[in-house]
Amino acid sequence: MRRGITPALAATALAAVLSGCGMLPGQSGQQGGGGEERQPLSAASTTPEERATEQAPEQPDAPVERERTIAAREVRSGGAKLVVRITGLKRQGRLAMLTWTVTNEGDTRWQMTSSLGDTPGGLGLTVAGIGLVDPVNGKRYVVARTGDYPKVTCLCSDYDVFTEPDEVLPLNATFAAPPPDVTKINVDLKVLGVFADVPIS
Repeated sequence: MRRGITPALAATALAAVLSGCGMLPGQSGQQGGGGEERQPLSAASTTPEERATEQAPEQPDAPVERERTIAAREVRSGGAKLVVRITGLKRQGRLAMLTWTVTNEGDTRWQMTSSLGDTPGGLGLTVAGIGLVDPVNGKRYVVARTGDYPKVTCLCSDYDVFTEPDEVLPLNATFAAPPPDVTKINVDLKVLGVFADVPIS
């Protein structure tokens, strides 16, 4: 069962959102724009005024299958035939929301397990393990989260036990927004594949 993100949880997460990206291996440099940081630097700080004024978008389980498809591919995972469609990657202030769907087009139900989660971070039963990768600037953005292990939470969809044949599973995740000059980025969906050059609107 998946949950939406309330405004209160989103506001609490804004301080942590800025630490949701890092430097790719073998890269070095100073902290970039758009709220991102490079590993292994400590998390960027946010003032109480910023936390009070910044608002993250709510993430309802909207019928995203009606939206336009930006990128799509067929994949096989856990013996199931799936079609993955990215339906949006949109800036909203200092954040960016990714939405996508997984459609089971085979005759075997798909069990997500923790294949999209971040198990070491205590978020195995979510989609917190996915990321946005900026190969030009050598940065990886991770899903925004707040709190400390084992009570950490993410601004993303929860684990869904089974996706039955012909079922469409809508998913979403929120990240710190890349700098304005980054107009395309790679979306790493782990076992569902990497989508290159996805436009940011």
